Amino acid sequence: MFENLSERLSGVFDRLTKQGALSADDVKTALREVRVALLEADVSLPVARDFIKAVEAKATGAAVTKSVTPGQQVVKIVHDALIDTLKGEGEPGTLKIDNAPAPILMVGLQGSGKTTTTGKLARRLRERDGKKVLMASLDIYRPAAMEQLAVLGKQVGVDTLPIVKGESAVQIAKRAKQQATLGGYDVYMLDTAGRLQIDQTLMQEVEDVRDAVDPRETLLVVDGLTGQVAVEVAEEFDGKIGISGVVLTRMDGDGRGGAALSMRAVTGKPIKFVGLGEKMDALETFEPERIAGQSLAWATSSRWWKRRRKRLRPNRPSG
Repeated sequence: MFENLSERLSGVFDRLTKQGALSADDVKTALREVRVALLEADVSLPVARDFIKAVEAKATGAAVTKSVTPGQQVVKIVHDALIDTLKGEGEPGTLKIDNAPAPILMVGLQGSGKTTTTGKLARRLRERDGKKVLMASLDIYRPAAMEQLAVLGKQVGVDTLPIVKGESAVQIAKRAKQQATLGGYDVYMLDTAGRLQIDQTLMQEVEDVRDAVDPRETLLVVDGLTGQVAVEVAEEFDGKIGISGVVLTRMDGDGRGGAALSMRAVTGKPIKFVGLGEKMDALETFEPERIAGQSLAWATSSRWWKRRRKRLRPNRPSG
């Protein structure tokens, strides 16, 4: 998801690691380029500014500039700062599931992949954690939304709440709670309705559902490709509803990655999972250490591989 960011960083790190001794000005020049790379990756300006400020304080110290390998030291500092920015509290991919049946509230805008993500997460809880899961659609507005969740339930082997036309979202949530209790379910997942944009009706409905079931987790599902819009959505939902974590979808594309960095820094809430495709098993734990490591490993090695491929490429005949 950070390919574009990694590609930009590769040039910066290539020059740093080849330069040998570094002055404080050398480091500052390199970090200005890192800042540009972050902005081009759709990281918000305040987050990019704070990131560079934190890195610069460590990277311009005597321990770095007088080190035998100063360029590598700076790369490590950037790597550690990426992890710090991406990390949230608790273990990645964990959900608070206690006092069965535990309600999980799924919220977000229409088109973010919320319903599909509900099915993916239910499948994960059933197959990986051995939980008995019930899903319920609270979307009384979108045509065939309830039927869509029922179809997904059959695909992943998870029960869905029988559809009763004419009920309100709160009534459906209360009925799901009752059935989950009587049926001995560990978890019941509530897929709330989304809108094309945030409005008072949407927020009030989600608030009413939240108050009715007291969810253990409220997960915001956002499209990672929407960049800073995703960050604004996260701020709005967290401020009015209160979210416990984020699921980023569509992170299998060119993935500029800025939404992940910005969202974690701005909301303070952990990114728990990422959706990496349409298949029902395409949901992965968000792991900051692995993502930061892969990004910088790619960045520091890509130029080497490009040069190597160029050396190995046969000479083309002239004419």
